[in-house]
Amino acid sequence: VQADGTDGNCVTFVLHDEDHTLGNSLRYMVMKNPDVEFCGYCITHPSESKINFRIQTRGALPAVEPFRKGLNDLMGVCQHVLNTFEVRILPEELKG
Repeated sequence: VQADGTDGNCVTFVLHDEDHTLGNSLRYMVMKNPDVEFCGYCITHPSESKINFRIQTRGALPAVEPFRKGLNDLMGVCQHVLNTFEVRILPEELKG
């Protein structure tokens, strides 16, 4: 959903089947970008499993770019956590 009168720098993305787990983590990653002026999310209703995720950028940067970068960065963090877990924890379970 793009705000009227904007050139793509203020967009609300609707993420289905998601909740605070993705919303808050992704908001943190997107806000690390200095070109992002605003980033926030809300859960539309407790009985609906979707979030509205809004990004507003400075200048002519399209909001979809920090959204995509935030998702990629978050996937990288999750992969690092998984790799660290597998290296440090799983060998201990195999020994015992």
